[in-house]
Amino acid sequence: MLLEDRLAQIVPTLTPAQIQFALRFASGPERRFAPDEKLLDVGDRDMAVWLVVEGGIVASRRDGLGREGIFATGGPGQFSGEVSDLAGHASLAMVCAGPNGCTAYPFDLPHLRALLISSADIGELMMRAFILRRAALLEGDSVGSVILGEAGSPATVRLRGLLTRNSYPHSLIDAGGTEGKALVERLGVQAADLPILICPNGTVLRRPSDTEAGVGLGIVPDIKPGTTYDVIVVGAGPAGLAVAVYAASEGLSVLVVDSRSFGGQAGASSRIENYLGFPTGISGQALTARAFLQAQKFGAQFAVPVSVVELDCSQPPLHRVALDNGVSICGRTVVIASGARYRRPEIENLDRFEATSVSYWATTIEAALCEGRDIVLVGGGNSAGQAAVFLAAHARQVHLAVRSSGLDASMSRYLIDRIKATPNIDLRVRTAVTGLSGTADGTLESIDMTCRESGDSRRVDARHMFLFIGADPNTQWLDRRITLDNKGFVATGSDPQLPLATSSPGVFAIGDVRRGSVKRVAAGVGEGAAAVAQIHAYLATLHS
Repeated sequence: MLLEDRLAQIVPTLTPAQIQFALRFASGPERRFAPDEKLLDVGDRDMAVWLVVEGGIVASRRDGLGREGIFATGGPGQFSGEVSDLAGHASLAMVCAGPNGCTAYPFDLPHLRALLISSADIGELMMRAFILRRAALLEGDSVGSVILGEAGSPATVRLRGLLTRNSYPHSLIDAGGTEGKALVERLGVQAADLPILICPNGTVLRRPSDTEAGVGLGIVPDIKPGTTYDVIVVGAGPAGLAVAVYAASEGLSVLVVDSRSFGGQAGASSRIENYLGFPTGISGQALTARAFLQAQKFGAQFAVPVSVVELDCSQPPLHRVALDNGVSICGRTVVIASGARYRRPEIENLDRFEATSVSYWATTIEAALCEGRDIVLVGGGNSAGQAAVFLAAHARQVHLAVRSSGLDASMSRYLIDRIKATPNIDLRVRTAVTGLSGTADGTLESIDMTCRESGDSRRVDARHMFLFIGADPNTQWLDRRITLDNKGFVATGSDPQLPLATSSPGVFAIGDVRRGSVKRVAAGVGEGAAAVAQIHAYLATLHS
């Protein structure tokens, strides 16, 4: 449907004047391709975008099982490429010359970025095409990776969540179905190997970690040990993304590291309705994906999913950042935007159900697992309210438990009104979850909810529980030289000229991890923009 409705934007044509302007940025001379000759293949990395000036090209998609289909065709004035090419990731498409061959000019990544920035018209046209092509790939079949596993297993849900949050196309084959059983037998895998991730180039990964999946899919960059960046941002939530956009657009070399995906907690929000400029609301995934692409357009690099294990500030003016893949890099400045870790309530046996029936976020994957069932959701903040309304469209009944006497002190009015207007949300105030019951394999069956005033307890038959009770700062990886407050948040503001600077020169803190921060997406974005101005001021002192 997307291809049919927006074909002119997915496969736009440059005017003769735009072609002449674009050719000034080509990274090489024109090249003639024979009929059906490959310009690039699925899995190729750091490949050029090709601008056709004669003949035509055919772009085909292919998934890990070798299933193919034509995605689009292009002629003179049209170009190859999609979102992967902005980051140097592994290609999701195969592009070949048409039946009569073609003549095309290459644009490698640096020259492509120069073109996108130099011409607002061409940049808008190409960026829109790249974004819509990825959207079409996400909607289409026979593209990206294939996950083979039990649909409801924790490892399968984790892997699907990783790919979904990173906007990576994939399909799921249930290992218990007819097709899944046949594929298990064909691959010769055991139950302990599941889930299997079959990459677009055919590589088979058995029960991969997030990092292993990222490397196998070609979405983790090849970072050279000892590389020095002007700015290393730890955390790709809204605050970190803002730093990446503003710093990269002003010519600083930027690397953003995140252990899971871009977007942070905001990226998992089903709908944000109080962010400036979006009166009808926007999903957290859509909002942060735009910022993610915008940062890449200006040249920011992203290492996702990669974790930072240590920050060493002992040898200024460079700060050493050690990654979980064994690589250490250096930053003239470091921005701590690592946000917070989901808080766990004191409930007996909680750890037994966490991998299977308890979630700290609500995406379409979790919603599908709750279809037609009763669920319990704990929390009284905006994130809890957004999740309750979103899940109510899928669950039979949402039992919303809050410890306080109401929602007015902790939730936005529009969410409170929406909860009241949703008939299958059962709000229970002054209530806590006091017990969990289920099977030995961690499948939740019932939840005990107790009124804090009367002590009356009620048992709810529910297979899933969602926890939105706040978070603790994610600071365990920091250098001991960086001052924290008594709750573990990063202290800033000792220098009036650099209010976002920490106790270690050249290290800044923004967003939810910072002491006194306002826990709102817009506030995080604002702090990210302000941090870049302060980074410039700090770097100026180094140069002087």
